[in-house]
Amino acid sequence: MNTKIKMTCGQALIKLLEQYQVETVFGIPGVHTLDLYKGLNGSSINHVLTRHEQGAGFMADGYARITGKPGICFTITGPGVTNIATAVGQAYSDSIPMLVISSVNNSASLGKGRGELHETKNQRAIMEPICEFSATAHSPDQIPELIAKAFNVFKSQRPRPVFIEIPLDVLAAPVKESWQTSAANCDKQAVDSILISASAALLKNAKQPVIIAGGGAISAANQTQQLAERLGAAVFTTVAAKGLLHSEHPLYAGSILCVAPSWQYISEADVVIAIGTELSETDIWCDKLPIKGQLIRIDIDPNKLDDLYPAEVAILSDAQSALDALLDVIADEPVNELASSADALLALKSKIISDLDPLQIAHKSVLDVVQQVLPSNAFVATDMTQLAYTGNFTFNVNQPRSWFHPAGYGTLGYALPAAIGAKCAAADRPGLVIAGDGGILYTIQELATAVEEIRSPLVVLLWNNDSLGQIRDDMINQGIEPIGVTPKNPDYVMLAQSFDCKTYKPASIAMLVSDLEAAFAYNGVTLIQVNQAITAAQR
Repeated sequence: MNTKIKMTCGQALIKLLEQYQVETVFGIPGVHTLDLYKGLNGSSINHVLTRHEQGAGFMADGYARITGKPGICFTITGPGVTNIATAVGQAYSDSIPMLVISSVNNSASLGKGRGELHETKNQRAIMEPICEFSATAHSPDQIPELIAKAFNVFKSQRPRPVFIEIPLDVLAAPVKESWQTSAANCDKQAVDSILISASAALLKNAKQPVIIAGGGAISAANQTQQLAERLGAAVFTTVAAKGLLHSEHPLYAGSILCVAPSWQYISEADVVIAIGTELSETDIWCDKLPIKGQLIRIDIDPNKLDDLYPAEVAILSDAQSALDALLDVIADEPVNELASSADALLALKSKIISDLDPLQIAHKSVLDVVQQVLPSNAFVATDMTQLAYTGNFTFNVNQPRSWFHPAGYGTLGYALPAAIGAKCAAADRPGLVIAGDGGILYTIQELATAVEEIRSPLVVLLWNNDSLGQIRDDMINQGIEPIGVTPKNPDYVMLAQSFDCKTYKPASIAMLVSDLEAAFAYNGVTLIQVNQAITAAQR
């Protein structure tokens, strides 16, 4: 359809994103993205101004985790790209869909090293190792094809970030026709019926089956529960799939793969079915799970079907399709007894709690208060901090897409911006940030974005031990004199107040209860600073 008024390529791209039902874009405008922002004016797409490109990437990550839709970022060439790279690496590691659209210098200057503003030697190559694909649009006509390719990645395979850079002259070029979406139909790959039958045969004869579900199983929560109940199988999830089953379901072990009693339990299983999980080091916190039984793997990523864990049966499929097919095949089989697995899981969970060390016990006393007060529909975004490490396996959430942790890449500064991104997508869901004093300084400036954007409860629970606690403890455990782990911290309460946040600094567990209740009743941003000392005070 011809347009009466010619658009620039940048304006046409905004209209194209609208056709893909993009609702929110995170970023910071710059002189090299003016044509994109020209298109945003009057658009249905909401722009969220962040205070750093890394924050934009983490916000897009949180947006994607809570919705399942790709998070979208705009960034300038050069420093904007290198700033956002850490967040993109995190998303790649945790299989989060993200689209980063960047400017790049004029086509004629690329690779010439002329010292132009924001110039890099090859920013597409910088992003390539941490993206599903990284591409340059050398002409306006290539942009619809690249956007279609990106959304096909998000819909039809393991979701990971995509980076598309557009030279300044291409962004400014006139476009005569409006672009139409050209994404191919992403039909699900047919599940191999022979492999499904082979899996059913193994499971039919299993005496002590175990299910391990990862982030790739989130869309198949109902099917996973049905399979567990039919088999009488315990369900373990990675942190990415935390909340896949309700915490009170008798067959749900939770996200406890990171502790030794769980490794022992899994070693005794005669059949293990791993669904949508890498079984990576950061999922299990040991070199390798001691899987001694027969292994069935279901994964959309063919590279995961025969890596450290060769499978007896390997099914290339999305989790929902494979489990639907498997449930159809075993529909007429008798339901296994649930009681023995349920009793064994109760004993396992009790063992894990009794094995907590003193610091973890202190963490749990705080987390138990949070558990008590947290609204049922809330989500929790966590940072790389000891309080969150304990929460990964002791804190309960009762629906998927409710606990966000930067497991794979392990980036500091993730929690606050990720929570902001999630709130931008789900304002009706109360949000909780769990961050340490070291990590929050990476992105604390995003409190400015939070206060601007958020009009419903977002609570930042800051665990302030005035140190890089985990690294300090690791140094001590290895006989290293601690160095560089006791930074001079600001007054976080005053700092948060300067951003116009409400603040609390409870001196006891009892005060923490009332402060959390007040914070979740406030339609805005609250920072609550706690430390281990409050756990010694009487409630």
